[in-house]
Amino acid sequence: MSFNIQRGLFKYDITDHYAILGLPVNADNSAIRKRYLKLARNLHPDTYRTESDADKEKANEILSKLVNPAYETLKGKGRGEYQIILEQTGKRLAGEGTTPPVEGEAAKALLKAGSNIDAAYQTILQKLTTNQYKSINKALDQIAQLSEVNLVYLLRKQGQGVRKAASSGAGASQSSSPSTPSSSRKPAAKSTSQNKPQSEPEQPQASPVDPYVRRANEYIGKNNFSKAILELRDGLKIDPNNSTCHGLMGLAYFKQKQVSMAKVHVKKALQSDANNETALKVKQALEKTTGESVGSKSTSSKSSSSSAKGKSGKSEKSSGGGMFGGLFGGKKK
Repeated sequence: MSFNIQRGLFKYDITDHYAILGLPVNADNSAIRKRYLKLARNLHPDTYRTESDADKEKANEILSKLVNPAYETLKGKGRGEYQIILEQTGKRLAGEGTTPPVEGEAAKALLKAGSNIDAAYQTILQKLTTNQYKSINKALDQIAQLSEVNLVYLLRKQGQGVRKAASSGAGASQSSSPSTPSSSRKPAAKSTSQNKPQSEPEQPQASPVDPYVRRANEYIGKNNFSKAILELRDGLKIDPNNSTCHGLMGLAYFKQKQVSMAKVHVKKALQSDANNETALKVKQALEKTTGESVGSKSTSSKSSSSSAKGKSGKSEKSSGGGMFGGLFGGKKK
């Protein structure tokens, strides 16, 4: 069963976990858990109400490849960063001053809703989610409709209030305290089977974080920075101080022009490894962009600056690929 959805947030390369679960983008932790348990029970092949084995198989595939990963994202520490992505998307769309094309009547109705946008949003969602997975063959269309509604809501609200939904419990954003975890929650476990995507087979690796780094590099090479961030966030659940993950996260956020988040991860990368090449290059770019020092200066930073120059004396920025052009493109994939 193909999961290629090209509507709503999916159209912007953002997996809409809320649409998959049938929840508003500002749902609290309790609502997320309650909804997930209901869907998990209804979609499980032992309890899914149908006489068709094919439909049971489809339901189980949606459960394992869409619903379970959505819940894992929204219940974990990485929810804060995911909320920031949604918030920034809403702000960016509102700033562009254009209305994204939507197909569903529900999203069109929300575009025309009056000042009480929150009430209209909740009413529309309730109608769409009541029987969201009743017909498994229409499930992807339902998700697409819900994602369009979420996209319109983020646009109308300009991303406001989205981050607050993840401000408590395990959903707190890493950006609020880059070096000290909140006392209200336990640190993420180092390495358990629950931290790994269900689709990732268990096999010997040089590091359990390697698969996430590899996939993130592939997404960055395709300029799909949102998905790269999600992969790296999952890798950091396993090893919160992994320098490679933080360095690539800084690069992805810099490419998305999210300077504050880029700084956070560059600093963390260099705290773990002062010679992290990616982090040093992003640090150099950030300092040139903002005119401000990112962390403490070091000889490593200077050597990175000098190594950025080729034999002709020109910096990487002056080459065809820009400062990061040779990092993931061309022959250096």
